[in-house]
Amino acid sequence: MTSPQGTPPPSADLSPLRIDRGERPARRGPRSRGRLGKVLGLLGLVAAIFLFRRPLLETVDRIRLPEVRAIRVERSHPAAAAAVQGTAANGYIVAARRAALSADTPGRIVEMNVEEGSVVEKGEIVARLYDEEYKAAFRRAEADVEAARSTEQRMAQELESSHADLGRLERAASAAESDVAEAEASLALARVDLGRARELVEGGAEPKSRLDAAQAAFDEAKARLASRTARRDEAISSVSVGEARTRVVAADLEVARAQVRVAEAARDQARATLDKTEIRAPFAGIVVLKDAEVGEVVSPNSQGGSNARGSVATMVDFESLEAQVEMPETNLAAAKLGAAARIYLDAYPAKPYAGRVDRIWPTANRQKGTVEIRVRFDRPDRDLRPEMGVRVVFLEGEAPLAGDGPASAPAAGTLAIPEGTLVASGGERGVFVLERDRVRFRSLSLGERRSGRVAVEGGLEEGERIVLDPPSTLEDGDRVRLRDQE
Repeated sequence: MTSPQGTPPPSADLSPLRIDRGERPARRGPRSRGRLGKVLGLLGLVAAIFLFRRPLLETVDRIRLPEVRAIRVERSHPAAAAAVQGTAANGYIVAARRAALSADTPGRIVEMNVEEGSVVEKGEIVARLYDEEYKAAFRRAEADVEAARSTEQRMAQELESSHADLGRLERAASAAESDVAEAEASLALARVDLGRARELVEGGAEPKSRLDAAQAAFDEAKARLASRTARRDEAISSVSVGEARTRVVAADLEVARAQVRVAEAARDQARATLDKTEIRAPFAGIVVLKDAEVGEVVSPNSQGGSNARGSVATMVDFESLEAQVEMPETNLAAAKLGAAARIYLDAYPAKPYAGRVDRIWPTANRQKGTVEIRVRFDRPDRDLRPEMGVRVVFLEGEAPLAGDGPASAPAAGTLAIPEGTLVASGGERGVFVLERDRVRFRSLSLGERRSGRVAVEGGLEEGERIVLDPPSTLEDGDRVRLRDQE
């Protein structure tokens, strides 16, 4: 307990509160400081070696290891791959059929519907000439046709009416002929009766009045015959008149029909003249040249001293597009008529087309030492354009690629490597494949060689790196230093 004044009692133990200071350590001497400096120097050297080990190793490798260049194996372009398999030549797409479109009649252009590069279908209107006069002439010709047809129709109706009248007259004449025959029979009977009455009266058997009655009957029958004969003759005359009228109407109808044909011919001529003001595409193709503009005058008979244009536009037929190449004379044996070929467009190199040699020019170019060859597309499409650059590979007897549209060759091509990468080891041909900083010899199955490249049929994969122009001292498993990577 503490006292009320805060001082400890006399019997309290204060030893736990004492601080034990011990003995002070001895000071280090010069020898101890020397050992510490050596340790620190060694540690600094190790650190320096660790930090600069890569440059040091690279310096050593630069002095000791052979320096090589490596290229990455990639699938070659389809055109280049095909060139490994056959003789190739460069050229352009040309059109075997092209036309300079001109008007068939002189006139001023009032409508132009195409530009260079326009694709047109057969019969499509390319341009129009001023045609108001020709339209008016055509409308008048159509009106003349209508008038002629109306006249023809009226003549046909008159002829029909005339035939009806003639039939009625013929029937009347026939009836009159029957009446005459009846009157003749009655007259003959009256004549017999008169003779009998005369005999009876003369013999006294009959009174004289009997004779008078018989005479009167005879005279009446005679008069009736005369009247009916006159009517028959009149009916026969009417039939003749009706027949003549029918012949006249029939002749008029033929004239009307001829006038219809004349009017129709004039109308067709007016229509043909009007159609000449419409310049249409004679076939489906593409416009490659626009020769005139709206407002200019064109004429089919344009001469050198005339201000009129001779043509409106020039177009080519898509279906007649073909490849034109200049084949060196030394390679001409690879191209034979009908031989298969593969065509690559510079614009679409991954899309080969199948074709065949269609024509070989009969003469050579003396200056160039080449012969012109035309190769026909088996299946042309809308991607083809005149004057496009192409590369044609002649397959030397190989059948063209099958498929719809362009030839269905693999878009990725084939593996082809430079001949400078090949080496021989243990009787085998192969290449040095780079694995990190070491090379491994890889035996290859090789194909054809052309233009300094070799087709690889097996042993390599796309993306691997191989040594280009390896040193003669390089061996399998050696470490190398890359000088350049491609």
